[in-house]
Amino acid sequence: MGAHVSRSDFEWTYTEEPHASRRKEILAKYPQIKKLFGYDPNFKWVVTAMVLVQFVTIYLLIGQSWTTILLVAYCFGGVINHSLMLAIHELAHNLGFGHNRPMANRVFGMFANLPIGLPFSVTFKYYHLEHHRYQGDEKLDTDIPTYVEAKLFCTTAGKFMWVVLQPLFYAFRPVVTYPKPPTLLELINVAIQLTFDGFVWYYCGGRILAYMFVGSLMAMGLHPVAGHFISEHYMFRKGFETYSYYGCLNWITFNVGYHNEHHDFPAVPGSRLPEVKRIAAEYYDNLPQHHSWISVLYDFITDPDIGPYARIKRKHRGLKT
Repeated sequence: MGAHVSRSDFEWTYTEEPHASRRKEILAKYPQIKKLFGYDPNFKWVVTAMVLVQFVTIYLLIGQSWTTILLVAYCFGGVINHSLMLAIHELAHNLGFGHNRPMANRVFGMFANLPIGLPFSVTFKYYHLEHHRYQGDEKLDTDIPTYVEAKLFCTTAGKFMWVVLQPLFYAFRPVVTYPKPPTLLELINVAIQLTFDGFVWYYCGGRILAYMFVGSLMAMGLHPVAGHFISEHYMFRKGFETYSYYGCLNWITFNVGYHNEHHDFPAVPGSRLPEVKRIAAEYYDNLPQHHSWISVLYDFITDPDIGPYARIKRKHRGLKT
């Protein structure tokens, strides 16, 4: 089973999350960063192109073998679907059409959701914004693994399986640990997605539907682009809870690797986050950072000091300490 993790609990802290105070300090010194707030006018065209590429790929894969479908799903389709998931992340912050057009962001998110297969665009927004607002909160931040996950997947082999199964935990953890009543927009999202899935199954076949689902799941698990899930907030150095990555995979992930910058300035679209780092370089250059998402996955699995417990948590203010 490999080495057992060295931690037996999460890293508890009683200080506030660092991003609000750093944002205030940076804006006082560099007020010009406010000019980067807003939305990226090119974003909608990039996302539309990715969705259309997936539609063309779906058509070209009709009648192909399972081997071809799975290979294309892992190496190509899954990467596009993962990028579309991060486009939905941008839309959750209203960075596709701006804060004054929230419904345009939601509707476009449903469109970006189509090739992924699983309806999550609207639901993701409701949970993700609380991850920003209440980072580390034991109840409200559903990005943090549960005690059940941490206890079950506590060896090298266990962590390997946890990484493979990560998309399932990522999808179902919020609705299990912090369920919310479904909204009308969520139901519409589900109806549109299931209609599209049914259309694909009827006209293209079950293998093509599997291409959508399996590609999405594989690219969220043991896959280079999925390294960002672990690199962002798992504690690779004691006391630091958010980490940036400045490597080449940012090109296909809407710069999600600039994660300290994103949490400091969630109103800045991904395409402009490198400019935030350039302007306020002294605030980011000396923070611990990652250089390879593949190395992140390898270290997470093999290093006994890192695992599901390696997260900074805070007591929920509504709970007794």
